[in-house]
Amino acid sequence: MDIALKIHTTYTTPNETKAKNHKPSNTIAHTQLLEGCIRQERRSQKRLYELYYGCMLSVCMRYTNNYEEARDVLHEGFMKVFKNIARYKPSHSLNSWIKRIMINTAIDHYRKNKKHQSNVDLEYAAHETDVNIHSVLTKLSAEEILKLVQKLSPAYRTVFNLYVIEGYNHREIAERLNISEGTSKSNLAKARAKLRGMIEKELPDYTHYFK
Repeated sequence: MDIALKIHTTYTTPNETKAKNHKPSNTIAHTQLLEGCIRQERRSQKRLYELYYGCMLSVCMRYTNNYEEARDVLHEGFMKVFKNIARYKPSHSLNSWIKRIMINTAIDHYRKNKKHQSNVDLEYAAHETDVNIHSVLTKLSAEEILKLVQKLSPAYRTVFNLYVIEGYNHREIAERLNISEGTSKSNLAKARAKLRGMIEKELPDYTHYFK
């Protein structure tokens, strides 16, 4: 299974009831739910939150250090969703629209919290050819991948997510994070190298795939 598809699985903690993440099947009900959110009705907002809680939490988890931080980003993201819900165009996927807001909120969170990170272009070619990391990651569970990705530094983790999971190119990442393309490529290569090191140390049963 592709990494992006696998890691998009809903994440929930053992102490929480698994949230449903499907859109209402009835088009009329769906429209009424959105109209209720536009009118800022608390019941409609609560319903929308419950419907998309699980899948959006999994998005926020990828960009943060832990569950508590992910919940903070999630709540801030939903505040933006409710504030801008009138701008949503029904011709587009609501899931994708909300997800884009969550990713942007996570990026804003990263940019507000990064400290003294260098934008100097670093050498990345040494690790760029290590394609085996991708094949190894596809063999891990979504939970195992998430745990590894969360151990990356915020800079490495953010670039890895945007490039590998979301499909952005280095130019787009550089623009969104206000870094150079070289730094984006460097951070991606270093993220891959860090992930390989963690797999070799914590999941030795998978190391033979690197050979």
